[in-house]
Amino acid sequence: MRYRSTIGLEVHVQLDTRSKMFCACSTAYGAPPNTQVCPVCLGYPGAMPSANAEAIRLTVMAGLMLGCEIPAFSKFDRKSYFYPDMPKNYQISQYDRPLCVGGGLDVQVGGASRRIGLTRIHLEEDVAKSMHFSAASGVDFNRAGVPLMEIVTKPDIETPDEAMAFLQALKQVLLYAGVSRCDLEKGNLRCDVNCSLRPEGQAELGTKAELKNLNTFKGVYHALGYEIGRQREVLASGGRVSQETRRWDMDSGVTYPMRSKEEAHDYRYFPEPDLTEIALAREQVEAWRAALPERPQQRRERLVREYGLPEYDAGVLAADKAVGDFFEAAARLAPNAKAVSNWIMTDVLRLLSEREVPVDALPLTPEALAGLVRLVEERTINMPTAKTVFAMLVERGGDPARIVREQNLGQVSDAAALEKLVDDAIAANPKSVADYRAGKVAAAKFLVGQVMRLSKGRADPQRVGDRIEARLQKTDG
Repeated sequence: MRYRSTIGLEVHVQLDTRSKMFCACSTAYGAPPNTQVCPVCLGYPGAMPSANAEAIRLTVMAGLMLGCEIPAFSKFDRKSYFYPDMPKNYQISQYDRPLCVGGGLDVQVGGASRRIGLTRIHLEEDVAKSMHFSAASGVDFNRAGVPLMEIVTKPDIETPDEAMAFLQALKQVLLYAGVSRCDLEKGNLRCDVNCSLRPEGQAELGTKAELKNLNTFKGVYHALGYEIGRQREVLASGGRVSQETRRWDMDSGVTYPMRSKEEAHDYRYFPEPDLTEIALAREQVEAWRAALPERPQQRRERLVREYGLPEYDAGVLAADKAVGDFFEAAARLAPNAKAVSNWIMTDVLRLLSEREVPVDALPLTPEALAGLVRLVEERTINMPTAKTVFAMLVERGGDPARIVREQNLGQVSDAAALEKLVDDAIAANPKSVADYRAGKVAAAKFLVGQVMRLSKGRADPQRVGDRIEARLQKTDG
């Protein structure tokens, strides 16, 4: 029997605020354990929360970027559960009246576009971080109370590839909106996955299993691949899939059960009595809408239109907002935008991957890259020399024109000097001349290489090639 998988994602995004959701404690990452806490985020009796207005704004901005409806009123609720990482033994979250409703995101999978719908985006406080050691466990409450936005998709996703594409596209939108740093290593973006299978042609969804706290996109992809296979085997053998929460073990590559899956009534939601409703004036929402940044898809289209880039280049450059910003800053100053794109896509992105740093961490500036492109376009330097200058720029920065001038790296363009270099190469390599006369045209390329060696890479390869060809043909005659 053939089965169809249905996948829903619950994406938890830490918002980029300076203080926590309901208190003034810092959200800075990396502080010693339990040093960024107070009676509010530790859940002391009598401590009163106060909602973070910036977290509300960022959540609404994310919702507007994703096409959500923003209700005029929403509220906070208490979600009761008892785990060591929840200091109050309940979490302040949102249940039936979230900040954002509906919306969706278009993703590209296998060359086709698909719309993944959203159910809601709600705002809550994060839990603490559990830390496990060889003989004991501990809890770091620095993270408890950090503003956490939860984006819930409709069950529109059908494959691990679609889930991966959605998460990548969502990360792009959130970075463009500036609502989160989306740093997976720091836990800024985590994901719970609901997965079920049903026989092909059956409308009713199957029993779902929830996979908890997946903190990498590859983890989501591989966990779904395993879980779909596991459920298929259970159903094919005549068994029934249990509704449960499972954990993904990256090392063993399997999911294993943690507990039975909770339903909404298990959390005993009720309106948070210590916080008032959230009332958003329509004028305020429209002001935020007017301040929305360009979306990734809009930028891709504009890069093609304004800079004449191929769609592939535009997609790569727009995928990372900082890289796209770097490209545009350089392209506005350079005589050839495609050349700027080529440098970024082949050399800059390689360096970012090798060093695992953002583009603004490189000493290379957009102005320097534009200057380097200009030197090549004006034939002041050739491409091999440009590679040498580029290596200097990414190590210590600087002005490419000044580097070329101080280190005497400019191209040899004087006709007499080029003729002498060509004469010397031909005189030193009579066998190559004979090979060319015998029909081995590749011998001319060897001679070009000899001229480049004699000039220490400063000659113009194209001009050298033309002069070599002219001399050899003359000699041949």
